[in-house]
Amino acid sequence: MTCSACGSEQLRFAVPADLREYLPDASERVAVCTRCLALEPTDDEAPDSPDFSAISDAFPDGDAGVAMALAVGLLDSLALYRSEIAALLERVERGGADPLLVLNRLGADARLDPHFDVARRETQVEQLLYD
Repeated sequence: MTCSACGSEQLRFAVPADLREYLPDASERVAVCTRCLALEPTDDEAPDSPDFSAISDAFPDGDAGVAMALAVGLLDSLALYRSEIAALLERVERGGADPLLVLNRLGADARLDPHFDVARRETQVEQLLYD
């Protein structure tokens, strides 16, 4: 499956039931682009335990990685999904990862071309997490 935004490969994964409420369409499976980080629902088969290192070593493993991928996928619509992004990033923190550090590393990864302004979103995410 290729990204509808940039044509790059996508990483598909199953969304745990307790995280679906944070997605606009409560998708059971989504695909995140390995280049622009855009997120879209999919009907294709998807693993429960995706390997996010296919995107970047900056991503945490397990449920924290899933929450981070979902949050990153929503960052282009921060105004619409502010509370959802905040909740997802709190899950990342509870999973033992620093979401600001992950964003910083994603922004510095030359292989990636995120669909949002990483530096600008870092500042906004910091405000979300620490206000």
